Amino acid sequence: MADNEEYDYEALPESASVVTHLIAGALAGITEHTVMHPFDSVKTRMQIINPNPQAVYSGVVQAITRMTTTEGVRSLWRGVNSVILGAGPSHALYFATYEQCKTWFGGSELGHHPIATGAAGACATIASDALMNPFDVIKQRMQVHGSSYRSVLECARKVFKAEGFSAFYVSYPTTLMMTIPFQSIQFATYEFFCGVLNPNRSYDPKTHIISGGIAGAIAAAVTTPLDVAKTLLQTRGTSANAEVRNASGMLAALRVIVKHDGMRGLIRGWKPRVLSHMPATAISWSTYEYFKWFLNSSFHSLSELDYSRPHDLSTPKILFGVHPSF
Repeated sequence: MADNEEYDYEALPESASVVTHLIAGALAGITEHTVMHPFDSVKTRMQIINPNPQAVYSGVVQAITRMTTTEGVRSLWRGVNSVILGAGPSHALYFATYEQCKTWFGGSELGHHPIATGAAGACATIASDALMNPFDVIKQRMQVHGSSYRSVLECARKVFKAEGFSAFYVSYPTTLMMTIPFQSIQFATYEFFCGVLNPNRSYDPKTHIISGGIAGAIAAAVTTPLDVAKTLLQTRGTSANAEVRNASGMLAALRVIVKHDGMRGLIRGWKPRVLSHMPATAISWSTYEYFKWFLNSSFHSLSELDYSRPHDLSTPKILFGVHPSF
């Protein structure tokens, strides 16, 4: 195999199969969200307004300890089946939409096309979040303390019967409002730290893990207020508080949160949110960077590359990106 410096590992080879990308992205999405699900369960419970006294926690460790001792270890994984059902298809849909829209907008041509790729990314986010939102609603309904839902199907059926189809999408605009800054902050932070820790941008697992972890932590912390609002909207049907049940959108949710808990209420659950996103994003970026390196290494060893042709650097780096709604 030739030296890594002789070719640009950051550009995926044209021979790479789209189906391979879709499968890899789907599996990565399922894995990252499933592994970190316990922290997501704690985050959801800590963000609930006026929770059951038995579900008031002083910290992440205390929450996990109480949940496992009083409800069993399985309580940390309630709702994970909804994640498994939704994360794979939504990640695959993201990449498929990105590639198609990038072609339509002219982003697949040689050279840099930030506007085209940015627009394609926005379309991909809208599509994947539209698919994932109902699964996320079901997941959080099952995570709430005292939830009696025994399966994803039962939860979906009862929520639909009691609140209608809109219950699955009342948080969709808020999710999009959160996803855009999350991804922007994550990308910018990741690229910055990669440049600082690895100026020559060669393949270096340690750099990708550290940079990915920092990027995920910062993006998760900054967007926590929107995540709190999303949780309120997605679990409003389980609340006995009339103001919570009548919240119809992001601004209404934010007003209810500030009214009940003050400005501090906007950052409830930030610790478990950061703890879940930091390793998940580190895994996502390191897996993605390895995938690029592996594909190019294999492709380079099997065929002769034309080094005179510039590589297309617009390949989507969000293929394995962690979804901020978890």
